[in-house]
Amino acid sequence: MALETCFRAWALHAPAAGSKDRLLVVGSSGSGSGSGSNLVLPSKRAAAAVAALSVGRVATRRPRHVCQSKNAVDEVLVADEKNWDGMVMACETPVLVEFWAPWCGPCRMIAPVIDELAKDYAGKIMCCKVNTDESPNVASTYGIRSIPTVLIFKGGEKKESIIGAVPKSTLTTLIDKYIGSS
Repeated sequence: MALETCFRAWALHAPAAGSKDRLLVVGSSGSGSGSGSNLVLPSKRAAAAVAALSVGRVATRRPRHVCQSKNAVDEVLVADEKNWDGMVMACETPVLVEFWAPWCGPCRMIAPVIDELAKDYAGKIMCCKVNTDESPNVASTYGIRSIPTVLIFKGGEKKESIIGAVPKSTLTTLIDKYIGSS
């Protein structure tokens, strides 16, 4: 699965036909020669999985912008001191807010979970993240002393908080409690 995803990502950004860069697939017993990128697969089964993929499409020209989902509802928005009132306090749906910092290891662990929740609950809740280094006044207003901290707001008021990198199921339970009573 990961190999297929990696290959598809490469295929989306593949060089134009006739370019010297190419994907060279070899088995576990040897390595390929050539000036292009080499993908060494650990087994014949993996090589067969890659061969089963649509390799013929790789050499065709691709548009530069594959996906234009910049304003999608299912993404985590960035909240700060300037847009806090309009984005979180005035929102009619429940809002999940993650307080984080780029240097925080547990924050990096929980970030993909928050991204998944934004997609899973698109249209039911809004997910935001607040960088505590860039918006310290928002963090201090809500007494954020440890990160990551996840707060849930409904109707402009803070309902609950969870501190630390918690499993997705914990956050799902929290969200379900507030979208059920919408």
